[in-house]
Amino acid sequence: MNEQKEGKVAKAIEQQTSKVSSDKFLWASLGAMGVSLACKMMKKDHLALFIGQWAAPFLLLGIYNKIVKVNEEPEQ
Repeated sequence: MNEQKEGKVAKAIEQQTSKVSSDKFLWASLGAMGVSLACKMMKKDHLALFIGQWAAPFLLLGIYNKIVKVNEEPEQ
């Protein structure tokens, strides 16, 4: 099997995201949705759209974090 090594950027992202639990990414996403809804209700449409777009990246970081943790190999 041909194993590929991670690049410097991927390693840096993994080191930072592994410090945060996956639940925090989920809560950050839900918080962004809630703040976006509140902005929309206050007729601040552009701000609502801006903040609402944060939900997907938070969820993606949470998924990435979970995949990295599941696929971690024990160091020998």
